[in-house]
Amino acid sequence: MTRIERTSTAALLAALISLVAEVRAAGDPRTPREGVQDASARRIIVSIAERRLALLANDKVIRTYRTAVGAPRSPSPVGSYQIVIRISNPSYSVPGKVVPPGPGNPLGTRWLGLNVHGYGIHGTNQPKSIGTAASHGCIRLQNKDIEELFGLVRAGDTVEILPEFSEELSRMFGQNDVPAQAPMTAPTKAPRN
Repeated sequence: MTRIERTSTAALLAALISLVAEVRAAGDPRTPREGVQDASARRIIVSIAERRLALLANDKVIRTYRTAVGAPRSPSPVGSYQIVIRISNPSYSVPGKVVPPGPGNPLGTRWLGLNVHGYGIHGTNQPKSIGTAASHGCIRLQNKDIEELFGLVRAGDTVEILPEFSEELSRMFGQNDVPAQAPMTAPTKAPRN
């Protein structure tokens, strides 16, 4: 077996183990979650302009987090998506390289994959990037924050990624005034990851 075949096999095995762990961790999706009467009533709102994420249950904000968003050359995808996979301690792979779970992994300790290929909400090994436009398009959180969020959401929950400032978003994030900053535009194409 060549080195490339061993690396590919190891990456496939790691992904399979992560998927099995994910299925076990997800439990029964019909189980009620903290403060939620209807499991479909939980959603995430991400403000690219404010670099913040809000978790809503029954249309009430229950948590907010500071985020890093896509850099100008690789903007976060604007739109409405769903969480399709949840992975604890994910591996990170790019062609020719697999970074196993651990302190050097750019995805941090958790991955919430969206139904747009290559994008998700995840932790980070670069905590100083939070509050900036620095990612390849994904939404980054501090590892402690993604671990908390991971426990509060399930596959199928809605994620709305919004580009511009609004009074409603400012209220959602507990701000009195809309910051005076130019609105961001939606990306025209999605980066690979």
